[in-house]
Amino acid sequence: MADIVDKKKRAQAEELELVAEIALSDLQQKLEQCDEFEKKFGLPIFIPFDPNELLLGYQKRWIADQSPLKIAEKSRRTGITWAEAADAVLEASKSKDAQGTNHFYVGSNKEMAREFIEAAAMWAKAFNKAAGEIQEELFIDDGQDGKEILTFVIYFASGFKIQALSSNPANLRGMQGNVTIDEAAFHDRLAEVLKAALALTMWGAKVRLISTHNGVDNLFNELIQDSRAGKKRYSVHTITLADACKEGLYQRICQRQKKKWTREAESKWIDDLLNDTASQEDAREEYFCEPKKGGGTYIPRVLIEAAMKKGIPIIRYEAPDDFISWTEQAQRAEIDAWIKEELDPLLEKLNPELNHAFGEDFARRGDLTVFVPLEIGFDLYKRVPFLVELTNLTYDMQRHIMLYLTMRLPRLIGLAFDATGNGGYLAEAAALHFGTEMVEQVMLNDNWYREWMPKLKAEFEDQNIDIPKHQDILADMQKINVRNGTPKIDKGSDKGSDGRQRHGDFAVGLAMANRASWMDGSAIEFTPLPNANGNYDPDDDEYELDALESSGGCY
Repeated sequence: MADIVDKKKRAQAEELELVAEIALSDLQQKLEQCDEFEKKFGLPIFIPFDPNELLLGYQKRWIADQSPLKIAEKSRRTGITWAEAADAVLEASKSKDAQGTNHFYVGSNKEMAREFIEAAAMWAKAFNKAAGEIQEELFIDDGQDGKEILTFVIYFASGFKIQALSSNPANLRGMQGNVTIDEAAFHDRLAEVLKAALALTMWGAKVRLISTHNGVDNLFNELIQDSRAGKKRYSVHTITLADACKEGLYQRICQRQKKKWTREAESKWIDDLLNDTASQEDAREEYFCEPKKGGGTYIPRVLIEAAMKKGIPIIRYEAPDDFISWTEQAQRAEIDAWIKEELDPLLEKLNPELNHAFGEDFARRGDLTVFVPLEIGFDLYKRVPFLVELTNLTYDMQRHIMLYLTMRLPRLIGLAFDATGNGGYLAEAAALHFGTEMVEQVMLNDNWYREWMPKLKAEFEDQNIDIPKHQDILADMQKINVRNGTPKIDKGSDKGSDGRQRHGDFAVGLAMANRASWMDGSAIEFTPLPNANGNYDPDDDEYELDALESSGGCY
């Protein structure tokens, strides 16, 4: 009896040591990446505050983005419109040969129009661009029976101008130039204004929408969600108060007010802004780009059930409580027998001509590890051919099953793993085997959810996906809720039909698989070299991993 207890303790100690090694490896990887700067529009995604620079980092990236259509969802008073005025001056001051153009500003009131034109005049002087003084002109408002309205305009030596127009859509007709629609979410006729503005893009003009949010059920928010889902081609910039302060907004305010900046003063300033609003919902919308009235299930039940198809298998394995105390050979024999009986028949049915992707949600004890293969048809229709759910299984045996399965997915184009916490173990094992270009190691956060959940929802809205028909799958998918304007997966645990704990496991795995389906990988054919004895077991995934790590194979 004592020997059994000692063996179990040694096995537990070895597993804890493995967890520590995983954590250390993850930390080391992050430290090695500290000096690497991810870039966006040719600029670093983080630019520290420089008191000698006029523009802050996020303002520079906004100007650097030359997309024909772009959207800024922003906190109040972060200076994006001010940066847009700078861009307008740069474009209007160019000659015709240099692709210069007019710029039209459409605000929601006269005060906004004057502020934009005054900012443009300031930038013209700062850039030393030849421009006249601000002029007030009478403009015939086509939508008001020929009524004359006062507008503000600046003319440049290039022959182009920057002009503020009213929000009447008819005023853009017959014009040619770039268009800025400011506080777009608050325009009563945004759809009509946008329709008129987009017509100008036929001849190369650009359209910019800038706004704080004004509720979930608003065209401005819908355009953002559709863009993130890949349905629209707008380039979306998100500038929360926290984002702006990180790159120096409050430091700039202190500089302007000739006050000393301290981190404590900045924190108090932010707290005061948030506390002064009428409600927390208002504060999140005004300063953190989270539209109000969000709540409930993100993907409607009717769309989930429409995607459910009978006959898609769900195979499950729950390890015995004392599984960790078994010898490695006994564990392997048990799992190999399960693979042969349950997994092999499903893998043999996969279409070898179709592309496949793979997603995963990890758990070690209590909850489930879920493996979600995704078949992608020639017409880009997506289908989950089967689902694997594992409970209470050791790291090594999860890795064994994962590699066995993924190595046999035909024309595998990408894999995505929830690498949060201990989930990094399987993600790292896959990256070592397939290469980092093929494997996305996802650290779940709001930015990831905002980018990839709309794309998953779009598959259901377009009726372009099949998933297993089961009450546990429905419950998992209904765990995707909108919280503070962001669709997230509620990780609270419920019990499934078999009594096991679930926390939206399939929803996470499917989101990962859908993410992997967007990767630019291509089918990989692996040709291992024989071992020292001249032998090669094609069913030995451990051999293939060892061969890869020691450069024993060729791609």
